[in-house]
Amino acid sequence: MASKIYKTAADALDGVLFDGMTIAAGGFGLCGIPELSIAAIRDAGTKDLTVYSNNAGVDDFGLGLLLQTKQIKKMCSSYVGENDLFMQQYLSGELELEFNPQGTLAERMRAGGAGIPGFYTKTGVGTLVAEGKEEKVFNGETYILEEGIFADLAIVKAWKADTTGNAIFRKTARNFNLPAATCGKVCVMEVEEIVEPGELDPDAIHLPGIYVHRLVQGEFEKRIEQRTVRKKESA
Repeated sequence: MASKIYKTAADALDGVLFDGMTIAAGGFGLCGIPELSIAAIRDAGTKDLTVYSNNAGVDDFGLGLLLQTKQIKKMCSSYVGENDLFMQQYLSGELELEFNPQGTLAERMRAGGAGIPGFYTKTGVGTLVAEGKEEKVFNGETYILEEGIFADLAIVKAWKADTTGNAIFRKTARNFNLPAATCGKVCVMEVEEIVEPGELDPDAIHLPGIYVHRLVQGEFEKRIEQRTVRKKESA
């Protein structure tokens, strides 16, 4: 079996990137984001991107790096409140935005990974989210049709993986990384540690390696999105 391990994120993305592509990105806030892949995409200059991600990073980190260079054409997100650049580009008409309720976005990724083209949900009925979407009544309740996400590329971050791609996500970083990894035609996963097959407890594996095409081991900044400290108490 050909090795899935690449030396750098740029190497792992070689031959995969193209202008106008769709990307599913893992992460929650700045927790568990595929920061190496994001930087490599920025350096590659790939443009007119449609990105599916829970949020858009901050102004100078995470997906905010791709907003700085205006490589993202459209964001499909749940929360973008930490990124002033995002707001500026959206209000000026430079950036398209599709808001997705958080659970709906996660399920759209999961559905795509399972080969499901669409599903009905009550979330968003009667709001702007429902505009232009098919409605159907089940047992007297109205539901709207949401489409599964089938991305050209998934970029995700895991804590530990074996050489075949079986992966473990650490705590909150499990979030959107798991469904995002499954819905890409190609999945590039960056990890903190790569071990040999058999070293991971089979019952602890969150993502089977069959979903992972390329692996990169690297070092990460792990920046804190909002640092809150308690005032020092006087003696």
